[in-house]
Amino acid sequence: MSTIISPRAGKPAPTSQLVDVSKLLDAYADLRPDPTVPAERVAFGTSGHRGCSFERSFNEWHVLAITQAICEYRTQQGIDGPLYIGVDTHVLSVPALQSALEVLAANGVETRIAARGEYTPTPAISHAILVYNRGRTSGLADGIVVTPSHNPPEHGGFKYNPPNGGPADTGITGWMQERANALLENGLANVRRMPFAQARRAASTREHDFLNTYVGDLGQMIDFDAIRGAGVHMGVDPLGGAGVHYWAQIAERYKLDLTVVDETVDPQFGFMTLDWDGKIRMDPSSSNAMQRLIELKDRYDVAFACDPDHDRHGIVTRSAGLLPPNHYLAVAIDYLFRHRPHWSANAAVGKTVVSSAMIDRVAANLGRALYEVPVGFKWFVDGLINGALGFGGEESAGASFSRIDGTVWTTDKDGIVPALLSAEIAARAGRDPGELYRDLVRDLGEPVSDRVEAPANREQKARLAKLSPRQVESTELAGEKIERVLDKAPGNDAAIGGIKVVAANGWFAARPSGTEDIYKIYAESFRDETHLRSILREAQSIVDAALASS
Repeated sequence: MSTIISPRAGKPAPTSQLVDVSKLLDAYADLRPDPTVPAERVAFGTSGHRGCSFERSFNEWHVLAITQAICEYRTQQGIDGPLYIGVDTHVLSVPALQSALEVLAANGVETRIAARGEYTPTPAISHAILVYNRGRTSGLADGIVVTPSHNPPEHGGFKYNPPNGGPADTGITGWMQERANALLENGLANVRRMPFAQARRAASTREHDFLNTYVGDLGQMIDFDAIRGAGVHMGVDPLGGAGVHYWAQIAERYKLDLTVVDETVDPQFGFMTLDWDGKIRMDPSSSNAMQRLIELKDRYDVAFACDPDHDRHGIVTRSAGLLPPNHYLAVAIDYLFRHRPHWSANAAVGKTVVSSAMIDRVAANLGRALYEVPVGFKWFVDGLINGALGFGGEESAGASFSRIDGTVWTTDKDGIVPALLSAEIAARAGRDPGELYRDLVRDLGEPVSDRVEAPANREQKARLAKLSPRQVESTELAGEKIERVLDKAPGNDAAIGGIKVVAANGWFAARPSGTEDIYKIYAESFRDETHLRSILREAQSIVDAALASS
């Protein structure tokens, strides 16, 4: 069993498939959601509320209602410092920012928007919140990131980051979701709002230089002296994302041999090659979507790209082409814990339950504790803040780690820093990350893995999320004794929203996507491809049974 790959995967996006920008903007402004229809209500997934204006799941009314709910939450919690807000390059992001600002200003919220109308990467928002709040116990800042991450061009997204700088936890998002939907049901009668021009001129609305503040602190994360000294030749394709103007500033400030191959911002993302299902999706971990980046393989020592909000990384090396995220995470973890002497000796390695077991073996080899959590970067926030975690990463190419001195950098995913780390690794090791992964394989074993994705509607996803160990009747997985059947993560005992089955040399996890109408089965074997296929077949039978249940 494997994902059904579209025959158009990896090919340039045809003109006929590009989103009609004017129609999408009209739909955002003109179509109103019906709160009696579940698909049109506010729904916070693993990273905020996401949807499409054409489907009435991300429209102006959603943004107005969510922003009012955020204002009321701030009042309830006594959060009265500045709110940092940033946008990526999706079509719907700027109009959503404008809608949000109309509500924020009307509620008197002190709001910080990007100077010069600049786009703002997710990590720059988290960084700004943490820098402002350092040493404070009152007047704390928080933030909003307007992005659907790597989702298709017609999607919009809206995410709240509380004063800890990371994605809001389910306690916060649950309250906001309930309040926002109540506001929708009441026709927005209790939403405070003023015209955008007035909101933009309001004394409470001020500009913040996210770009220079973030870029100026990068020397506390990366050994740029080593990169310069080794003459590492780097290429970056920003993929028309929020960090598009950050890279040239990074190259100039730190005197790097870094070429920005294209600074074009195209809200249709017409330069992309199509993902596995024939859709335009800016996923740095997908070889189908990253054909343009992969073409840089032989031109640079390392090349990298980030998704539209720059919270995910894609790394290309001469030796391996596009590195699978799990491969690079394993290399980065092994490198960082050996080359950051100021980190706490007790700092653990954070990973999600669907990330490679190679990370488990790397952590054990380093003598570091492993902290395994459900999917969602919010689970790493506390550990990154208090230093209990040196690194937090997930298999979808999202990660953040501590500053060189061991203090917190961001508590949300940062695509820029792991990308730059690949150059530091190459500089210090004299070999690229792809070659270093082969060293790990030689010493710790070689996993083969696959991730299967298939359509699932809201009801099917709900059934999958409730899978329990009782539904796994087998005592063996692909011929090996099942050691553990988990519906809660070992690190924090939180529900994983699905199930994970573990044997000595293989495992699988099945869970619904928190952001799209698909389900995912992750599987890995430390034996061979045949063993992996057996694991996937048995996993599929369990998922089929769950989908068929009433």
